[in-house]
Amino acid sequence: MILAVLAGLGAAVGVWAAGFPTSFYGDFPVPGWRWVALLGPYNEHLVRDVGAFYLGLTALTVAAWRRPSADLVRATGAAWLTFSAVHFVWHVLHLGVFSTAQAVGNVVALAVPLVLPVLLLIPRRRESDRRGEEALDAVGHRQ
Repeated sequence: MILAVLAGLGAAVGVWAAGFPTSFYGDFPVPGWRWVALLGPYNEHLVRDVGAFYLGLTALTVAAWRRPSADLVRATGAAWLTFSAVHFVWHVLHLGVFSTAQAVGNVVALAVPLVLPVLLLIPRRRESDRRGEEALDAVGHRQ
């Protein structure tokens, strides 16, 4: 589920920024809020690069979602967390241009891709460990 949410987020932002940079600049996250436009002058190259970066994260996330392995899922979590931590801190330090509602929206929206990757980094118990515990439960050796 976490990988699906991150893939959807990455695809939505990536396609919008890479494919429609002027719209992304002027309308992100919804028309009228102008979060990107409030932060500086338009730069098509930068906006398209942001879109390409999100699409790259999406490709990695989809690969981990389709063929999950512990290493690939953790690497995906680490990649999202690295980007999201830097992104979050920068935006939190530049909330002054936003209304209170927009500032709160920024923090909440940026917290999602910051928290979800942490969950991907938590080690999962191996399937053989779970089967062993179920066997112990079945024979009554576990309290």
